[in-house]
Amino acid sequence: MIIFYLIIFIFGLAIGSFLNVVIFRLETGDKIINDRSKCLYCGHKLSWYDLVPVFSFLFLKGKCRYCRKKISFQYPIIEITTGLLFILVCCYFPFVSSIPLLIEWLFLFYMLSVLIVVLSYDLKHFIIPDKIIFPAVIIALIYNLIFANLQFLNTLAAALVGSLFLFSILLLTKGKGMGGGDVKLAFLMGLILGWPVLLFAMLISFILGSIYGIPLVIAGKKKMNSMVPFGPFLVMGTFIALFWGNEIINWYIQTFFV
Repeated sequence: MIIFYLIIFIFGLAIGSFLNVVIFRLETGDKIINDRSKCLYCGHKLSWYDLVPVFSFLFLKGKCRYCRKKISFQYPIIEITTGLLFILVCCYFPFVSSIPLLIEWLFLFYMLSVLIVVLSYDLKHFIIPDKIIFPAVIIALIYNLIFANLQFLNTLAAALVGSLFLFSILLLTKGKGMGGGDVKLAFLMGLILGWPVLLFAMLISFILGSIYGIPLVIAGKKKMNSMVPFGPFLVMGTFIALFWGNEIINWYIQTFFV
């Protein structure tokens, strides 16, 4: 099993490397595929040995081989995070040699990849790109309809409730407390998690947002009306809920209601 998980981790590193390309090219407007990777600073086309996930960063000591400018730690962080999340998928959704489960893995790998891009991009630019969210929503709808048809109404209801809840906050705060991208992201979260796990994810997201924001307000570094991207907290809430949400909900029910 160790070799299997190592293979999954390496696969995740490779996908994480591609996600870095997606994030960068969303910023520049370049084609996501077909164009070779290049240095952000000097524009030099990078060779394959400059693009080995994590190891190239370590070997080059976090600098471009050609202009010696520092490379952002975003690159290895996203690669390692993707690899670890892919391993968690295999751990919490055990493989039983069935095609539907393999499809479930691929679906979750894709959704986690989308969420990683959303987290990084929203954190840097305060926006959740539609060209990433809309295809993910369509794929999630098709997946739930074909492979999880018994849960389709559950996930669709969760998506509608989650997005309408954030949309109400958007209206009440006139866009200052929530953005349109967050509403779309909540819809995707519902399609991934279903009900009631979405509720847990939303709760965790608001708790994490408060833990981050309240100390900054108290310290005077942020004002109550300062813009803080909420997408990253929604993504982190989704990660936690996906892997541990059901266990925590069951523990809570058994502890306080049984």
